[in-house]
Amino acid sequence: QRPVVALESTIISHGMPYPQNVELSLELASILRQQGVEPATLALRNGTCRIGLTVEELHDLGQAAPEGRVQKCSTRELSLLLAQQQRQSASSKPQWGATTVASTMILAQAAGISTFVTGGIGGVHRDGHVSLDVSADLTELARTPVIVVSAGLKS
Repeated sequence: QRPVVALESTIISHGMPYPQNVELSLELASILRQQGVEPATLALRNGTCRIGLTVEELHDLGQAAPEGRVQKCSTRELSLLLAQQQRQSASSKPQWGATTVASTMILAQAAGISTFVTGGIGGVHRDGHVSLDVSADLTELARTPVIVVSAGLKS
């Protein structure tokens, strides 16, 4: 059995346009598999936590933002979005919650995944001492026991 590596889904929904977002996701998954690990993109779909998306789901998530079917989901939105999506009537197209670094860490830890790979983590925003605009990523890095491999800070 191969070790599993968690991946966030916000880069797919909000970070890049379709189809480049899905192409990048599939390329990253291929690289990880070549290195002997199984990638698992995490997201919310119709009020259910999804640990590992199919290729079809990646394509749907990648196209959901222009259609208004996806919300960015950090730690503060996680339980609210799960509840809201579960109460919504069944529609022809899925509703998505795209996980940030912080919410991916929480879901990965709950699923027993110990390693998470991301392009960048959030930090303290410019003039943060005035605005108190501090990323939830920093809080989760301090308290959630998941190894985070990151290229650096998001700008």
